[in-house]
Amino acid sequence: MGNHRDSTVVAVRRLAERAAAATDRGAAQLAAVGPITGQARSADGSITVVVSPGGVLTDVRLTPAALRRGSAEISREVVALTARATRQASGRLHRALSGVLDPAATRSLERLGLPPPERRPEPDEDSPVLRRPW
Repeated sequence: MGNHRDSTVVAVRRLAERAAAATDRGAAQLAAVGPITGQARSADGSITVVVSPGGVLTDVRLTPAALRRGSAEISREVVALTARATRQASGRLHRALSGVLDPAATRSLERLGLPPPERRPEPDEDSPVLRRPW
């Protein structure tokens, strides 16, 4: 019975070491990449949101034109933009960690609500694209 217990302890230690090593690799990769955020802007450019992976709002910018829209419309737009920026931030997080994490760890990100990048990524706010107001 002692051999089984000893082999279980060894297996748990190896698993803990692998997890610690993956955590260290992930932390180093994130430090090298820098802050990972997602940003989305309304079609008319009057509302901009910035989020961290997972959708935590870190910045909301409203122009005077946005304030003329009314609180209900602003609220709907901020919620929609936050969702779009969250998908972008989560995708960036996956791309940053894709070479560091094994598939099981990547699936864990998804279970935590951090989905992988969409097949057709939304344009980054820094890239020049034409936007049509709806």
